[in-house]
Amino acid sequence: MSSFAETTFTSPERIRNFCIIAHIDHGKSTLADRMLQLTGVLEERAYRAQYLDRMDIERERGITIKAQNVRMPWAADGVDHVLHMIDTPGHVDFSYEVSRSLAACEGAILLVDAAQGIEAQTLANLYLAMEHELQIVPVLNKIDLPAAEPEKYAEELAHIIGCEPEDVLQVSAKTGQGVEAVLDAVVQQVPGPEGTADSPARAMIFDSIYDTYRGVVTYIRVVDGKITPRERIRMMSTGATHELLEVGIISPEPKPTAGLGVGEVGYLITGVKDVRQSKVGDTVTAEKKGAAEPLPGYREPKPMVYSGLYPMDGSDYPLLRDALDKLLLNDAALTYEPETSGALGFGFRCGFLGLLHLEITRARLEREYGLNLISTAPNVVYQVFLEDGTEVEVTNPSDWPEGKIGEVHEPVAKCTVIVPSEFVGTVMDLCQSRRGEMSGMDYLSESRVELRYTLPLGEIVFDFFDQLKSRTRGYASMDYEESGTQASNLVKVDILLQGEAVDAFSAIVHRDGAYGYGTKMATKLRELIPRQQFEVPIQAAIGSRIIARETIRAIRKDVLSKCYGGDISRKRKLLEKQKEGKKRMKTIGRVEVPQEAFVAALSTDEGSQEDKPKGKK
Repeated sequence: MSSFAETTFTSPERIRNFCIIAHIDHGKSTLADRMLQLTGVLEERAYRAQYLDRMDIERERGITIKAQNVRMPWAADGVDHVLHMIDTPGHVDFSYEVSRSLAACEGAILLVDAAQGIEAQTLANLYLAMEHELQIVPVLNKIDLPAAEPEKYAEELAHIIGCEPEDVLQVSAKTGQGVEAVLDAVVQQVPGPEGTADSPARAMIFDSIYDTYRGVVTYIRVVDGKITPRERIRMMSTGATHELLEVGIISPEPKPTAGLGVGEVGYLITGVKDVRQSKVGDTVTAEKKGAAEPLPGYREPKPMVYSGLYPMDGSDYPLLRDALDKLLLNDAALTYEPETSGALGFGFRCGFLGLLHLEITRARLEREYGLNLISTAPNVVYQVFLEDGTEVEVTNPSDWPEGKIGEVHEPVAKCTVIVPSEFVGTVMDLCQSRRGEMSGMDYLSESRVELRYTLPLGEIVFDFFDQLKSRTRGYASMDYEESGTQASNLVKVDILLQGEAVDAFSAIVHRDGAYGYGTKMATKLRELIPRQQFEVPIQAAIGSRIIARETIRAIRKDVLSKCYGGDISRKRKLLEKQKEGKKRMKTIGRVEVPQEAFVAALSTDEGSQEDKPKGKK
């Protein structure tokens, strides 16, 4: 271990920038902890498990949501090196964090659980790393587990990457066994960064966070030139200029330095309060004698799933708006716009990268800002073409156009499922029932199969993940990415109470599944809505055609309780009067739907959100 001098402008050939890519619960954050301890940047008294997972929700669920970076010293072959490690999330919903991290690195540690083998999401991130031409260092973790099969999975990894099984390093992040060899391998195998020290400064923004006291903290990777404090910088995409108040490194806490040189990773503070001014993927250069050409940026993350978020108490609407504004500062992929629902009042239509992203966002809003929220059933974006040639983009069932519809296009996703061979038939059956088309199948080893399907995104975002896990006893893993649109026979199903459509319960479904959705929703609402003074019909309709119906019986007051025997005509008169009253009430009465009924009816449609993010088998 070397002593870490706080020098700046380290020679690029002594710098190694790498990230760790792995599936949820395969030990990324634990390996990062061991590295921090081994390199001496983390003292024993400051240590806590999953040190780089800063959010409470990350620590509770055992998942990484925000990528973190840290600078560490390491001496290999008698030479002091500087390692920049970026700890990335493993869940498919946060793969945009991974892609940004990869662009700041030259190498990647591919970490795989020796008891489980490579998972679909890890495979997707591996292909992403190969696209960026990163040097892959294959590592098997958890070799101390009784169920570990390192030889079997070393062969599987070697087959996928194209190396020899003996090249796969075997470690136990928990005990620290083999971690030194991993750091040595990073130094030996990962190339140093390339860049020109005397060119105009160019640095890539790969993340930004919001600090309540200091404003926006921007994480950068310097490609050319150098960045020093007190100089004026320019953001190349927006043209905004700022004075640099502080430049520093993370090791593992922020430390100010005299500047950053070629290949170095660190942070900038300009005192700006709006994160949108330091856009991820933008190039930072000097205001005077700056670079002419920006660096190639990142693809903007596009929302794939939409859901309405409404406060339980309507007076919390301004609080929800402020909370979303603040959350946006730390989550570049979140989008939202105000919307109104006749049933739920004022709220926001929010766009997410997936269901776990939706669930995490909602949990953070409720926990960090003390809000009580209802979220509507998640849905995707549809392109509706009317017969007169008009095109309408539908992100909410209430936007469904009224005119004659010619064609509806829905987004489709390429889905990769890795599963033990005995469950292949079960998974194929599930994918076919969700209108999936098979595009390929490969055996990764004798016992594990990779299945590739094209599935409608709308089918994935409901309860596909839950069904996949339950049908394969938790052994399947899944990854998906959007791949265009296709024409489909889709219809909007309205739920009518007393003849009035309740927009919160409307859904866009395939015509074959419309009857199932209508009967399920009508049955559920019959149980949830309290009985009224009059009979209430609950109907499911496609346009003007009713496809399902349930009835909530009226509460019947005993109007004959005062009649002790006597004339039957008097009793009949009282009953007729009651019947007339109920008939009149039915025409003018409104059905009161309690908030609990909304929550219960909508939450069952969100079953797929419980994405079991721990990924345990």
